[in-house]
Amino acid sequence: MLLRREFTFDAAHRLSKYHGKCERLHGHTYRLAVTLEGKPDNEGMLFDFVELKGVVQGAVLSELDHAYLNDIIDQPTAENIAMWIWRRLEGSVRRPNCDLKSVQVWETADCSVTVEAGDMS
Repeated sequence: MLLRREFTFDAAHRLSKYHGKCERLHGHTYRLAVTLEGKPDNEGMLFDFVELKGVVQGAVLSELDHAYLNDIIDQPTAENIAMWIWRRLEGSVRRPNCDLKSVQVWETADCSVTVEAGDMS
């Protein structure tokens, strides 16, 4: 079973190792989807949606929202942002009945990156 919750955050960055207009300072309204995989517990839930919101707010959004991402992540591409988020969440959402399945980050409405467990090995 999969459980998914979505979030948004606004941030600025520049891609200094990229040659094109994105090497200049600019911003995005990012969309983030966090997906957990597992089985419902004795309360009938895979993970409490309210608790997941708190975990993501505390571990991710509190640092990334309205931030200059280059101060936090080297070369903050969508790929590197997704991997940074994965590392921040993996231990916090692990339960006997579930684990982190994927982190998806949209830089624009039609461009996203998905990181899954096997990608982080």
